[in-house]
Amino acid sequence: MPQHKSAAKRMRQNKKRYMRNKAYRTRLKNVIRTVREKIEDKNLEEAQKAFKQAEKTINHIASKGVIHKNKASRLTSKLAKAIHKLSSETSSA
Repeated sequence: MPQHKSAAKRMRQNKKRYMRNKAYRTRLKNVIRTVREKIEDKNLEEAQKAFKQAEKTINHIASKGVIHKNKASRLTSKLAKAIHKLSSETSSA
């Protein structure tokens, strides 16, 4: 247990931030999974809608500092690349 009031406050702050960041990370995983599922189902229109929402969520989480801005950019880029590949497959088929 902390010996000082400031250490006790620091522990409370850390716990609160940990729980908030955990919720953000869970939301991040969920939006990414949603887009990937739409891509696997070969549903281009739904995948594009889900990607738009995912991109917004990823950027929001990066702005909060939960993930680094470069990681946010990398995640967005990977999803966009997968959707582009799906759109080229459906247009050629």
